[in-house]
Amino acid sequence: MRTFADDFVIESMDELKTLIDEVGFVPFFENEIEGFSLEEHIGPGCWYYDADEGFWPAWEWKGPVINDLKCAYGKFLKGKAMYISSKWFPDFANFRRDGYDFDARYDDGLASYHDKELFELLDANAPILSKTFKKMGDYGKGGKKGYDTMITRLQKQCYIIVSDFQYATDKFGNEYGWGIAEYSTPEKFFGKKFRNDVYKRSPEESYERVLKHFKKILPETDEAMIKKIMK
Repeated sequence: MRTFADDFVIESMDELKTLIDEVGFVPFFENEIEGFSLEEHIGPGCWYYDADEGFWPAWEWKGPVINDLKCAYGKFLKGKAMYISSKWFPDFANFRRDGYDFDARYDDGLASYHDKELFELLDANAPILSKTFKKMGDYGKGGKKGYDTMITRLQKQCYIIVSDFQYATDKFGNEYGWGIAEYSTPEKFFGKKFRNDVYKRSPEESYERVLKHFKKILPETDEAMIKKIMK
């Protein structure tokens, strides 16, 4: 198995999918751990579009990778995006949720009414584009406040994931602009397998499993730093 201490370069979407399957956790952006990101291992011309070379950049791989692999994607790493394979996401979600489904978290006073309102609206309508969802929930200009904070927090807690990216099209059918995130819940995106697996261990057991795996893929990183980014 490769580690993030290895010298490797990702030059295609297929290579990225292989990496996610192999290591389980692939942050999109550079972060506190040197080398632990797609950004630091991406090949020349694959980060931003190169019209002469014709590369399809990493930004546009997101939707196809999520759906081809059926992997989780979201702001799981201190507000930054990360891919997590379907093999590892149940344990990761279990310890991040501390063993709670959302209703139980709210009933125990561990989630606010505003988080509950946002989560239940999304759960009832998922999958849904962020632009449509914000309008539906009146989270736009002049409406309810705190949308970005809540949607980021619920991703960190693994109750919400990004299930796709869609692009606006011009009158000729050509895509343009940045991809618009589509949100869902892990329960709806992954289905029965996730629902059956997510709470089958204690949150503490799931945490130790993920920590042990992180130490394998980050062999040169201090354990204290790994624990810090796992919070």
